[in-house]
Amino acid sequence: MGILFWIACALAGTALVWGGGGLLESSSERLAKYYGLPEIVKGAVIVAIGSSFPELATVVVSTLVHGEFELGVAAIIGSALFNILVIPALSALVSKEPLPTNRDLVYKEAQFYMIAVTALLLTFSFAVIYNPVAGNGAIQGELTRWLALLPLLVYGVYMFVQWQDTMEHESDEDAGDVHPVREWGRLAVGLVLILIGVEGLVRAAINFGEILATPSFLWGITVVAAGTSIPDAFVSVRAAARGRGVTSTANVLGSNVFDLLCAIPLGILIAGTAVVNFSVAAPLMGVLTLATVLLFVIMRTSLVVSSLESWLLLGAYGLFVGWMVTESFSVTNLIVNFPPGQ
Repeated sequence: MGILFWIACALAGTALVWGGGGLLESSSERLAKYYGLPEIVKGAVIVAIGSSFPELATVVVSTLVHGEFELGVAAIIGSALFNILVIPALSALVSKEPLPTNRDLVYKEAQFYMIAVTALLLTFSFAVIYNPVAGNGAIQGELTRWLALLPLLVYGVYMFVQWQDTMEHESDEDAGDVHPVREWGRLAVGLVLILIGVEGLVRAAINFGEILATPSFLWGITVVAAGTSIPDAFVSVRAAARGRGVTSTANVLGSNVFDLLCAIPLGILIAGTAVVNFSVAAPLMGVLTLATVLLFVIMRTSLVVSSLESWLLLGAYGLFVGWMVTESFSVTNLIVNFPPGQ
């Protein structure tokens, strides 16, 4: 099958993820309203988990069906970068005024997201230290179910903090005519659509790599990552356009916390074990850390994201994509053991 077929497959997969993400977003928001959750918890947990399902599905599908755990990790890291660089920028640009943040976002959500990045990097490090795997000179380690529990425990702490906020919140919203059974059904349909769409994206990424003699990793961290981030973008941009900047940014940060602390570990728990290439993962996690610090500084400055800062975030993402392309074709060699076609 030619490249045009797989481009069409990627576009169809993206469309299915978009449609499923729309159902997830609307049903999650109605359910959060029905259960009387505070705005920041609604954005950082309920809506974020719903819109993060494509990333979870990517890890599971790429690992179990295709034996491509590295592609799944690439999609998670690429999605995290897309979420914190592109989505806040787009949200600020569509907003009628600078995108507002607040101290809860900066000092709770953003800082806990930094903890999430650290916890995942530690998990990869423990895999290399305690379960080393030899192979082509790369630094590799085996991730086991026991190691996967570490980030999941950290996510448990995150959920405890959110639960405390929920207990202290008194909702004054009217649930209106929300029917929870119907909304849970819509949410289930959205999950199925996303699973089908993710399968199409993963297959397209693998075949792009074979046809163009480039690593499937490259397509995972760009095409698959952007495709699976569409629900997050849809939720955040629409919230920003409606003047709900806090929900918009909370969704981005909460989604990334879930992706890093749950999506990858849950993939390990389902698959049993997987080998992580630390030579590739560590530099990319370093880039993710730098991007996180950049967003943190921008959010803390006057507690808004301005138009100028939005273009700075978009420029940073453009530099990242350009770097990935140069790495894939050996123009640069900052990522160890990342030759074309591997």
